[in-house]
Amino acid sequence: MSDFIHCQSSDNGLVTVLSFRDEKRKNQLCWAAIDELADALQAAREQGSRVVILVSDLSPHWFEHAWLEDLIAGVEGRECTGVGDGWFRALAELSHEAVVSIAAINGDASGGGAELAWACDFRVTERQARFAQIEVNVGLTTGIGGCSRLSRLIGISAATEMVLTGAAFDAVRLMELGGVNRLVKKGEALSCARQLARQLALKPPGALQGLKRVLRRAENLPLEQAMAFEQETFQQVAVSESALVAMKDCQQQYDADQSVAEVHSY
Repeated sequence: MSDFIHCQSSDNGLVTVLSFRDEKRKNQLCWAAIDELADALQAAREQGSRVVILVSDLSPHWFEHAWLEDLIAGVEGRECTGVGDGWFRALAELSHEAVVSIAAINGDASGGGAELAWACDFRVTERQARFAQIEVNVGLTTGIGGCSRLSRLIGISAATEMVLTGAAFDAVRLMELGGVNRLVKKGEALSCARQLARQLALKPPGALQGLKRVLRRAENLPLEQAMAFEQETFQQVAVSESALVAMKDCQQQYDADQSVAEVHSY
């Protein structure tokens, strides 16, 4: 039985919600919890989920920073609650092209918890949520994206303010900076994330995987190389059976005199 992560599948197994609760530590992530999260993410992918949602079951917290007792114990060579490699395994799973990841942020996110949010493909955030990279206040640097990934999301100036001052940004400001995809009322993050997940789960999986692969790789490549990789991926996906089926179905609707907007529902 899981101690920290509750898993719930829906939509014929295509969507998995992972709910985190650690009342004792107020959702600060101990090594056992992050290891359990990484295991749950891997299991969801291997069992066929196309979309995973991360949410908190402990108000007013989302995923908070690393539990310092474990971090200190590791530095001093003492026993920790878990192995702790879950931090890196969780990031790898959130980045995996086979699964789209959504952070349904219904509480405060700090430190490593906030870095998990930055690693997700989508961030659906309730208005009361706050985000803070508090590492500087405890004598640390960020370690899993609080500088590198965050600066790509919200720009170097705003990221510099967050990480060097340790100050919290509210959800509205994060939305204005481009760090959040959807801003919703309190109590609506999970339902909004589920709605988005259902839409994504119905998309052709080969196309989703190819697009996520291009988006992730393009972040780290010069434009010319990124364009070349994008075209390479397009050629691989375009000849697949699923792409041919989707294109033919779309063309039939065009032939029936439907417009692009009508066919694609906008």
